[in-house]
Amino acid sequence: METDPNRIDELHRIFFYDCPPLSKRIHQPVSGRAVNLAQTEQAVFRHALHDALRRQHKVPLSLGHLDEKNAEWALRPGVLKSLLRGDRIWTNLTDDDFPYYARQKVVDLKIGVDIALLAEKKLVDRIVLMAGDSDFVPASKHARREGLDIVLDAL
Repeated sequence: METDPNRIDELHRIFFYDCPPLSKRIHQPVSGRAVNLAQTEQAVFRHALHDALRRQHKVPLSLGHLDEKNAEWALRPGVLKSLLRGDRIWTNLTDDDFPYYARQKVVDLKIGVDIALLAEKKLVDRIVLMAGDSDFVPASKHARREGLDIVLDAL
């Protein structure tokens, strides 16, 4: 798609998609120490961010949820590589080597629906999509078929 070098683009709206943090108590995998996820630095930041976004004009916040039932501790990929190379041994692992991971639910669906709606109703001519994965390829292809310019920015 050719763009006019004299064209001035205007940002109309920022759609922000996220999930509220988990609020349950869990135990660290190595030390067994109890952690209240609602009081972690990340949870406090997320709540503050969501509150700030709710007060912004033309910045709709759309929340999904985290899959609490299937959340689990996972070994960091770099740590696994170190173990396999023999640079580290299992008995030296710490709680920091195991982040707690919960998959986002419904967020991808909400993004896809919004992209399709914007495309079908011709409400915009360009979407800049910033995402950490490629789950939005079908929605992006649909928007392109509808004539939208889709700019993908992988985080």
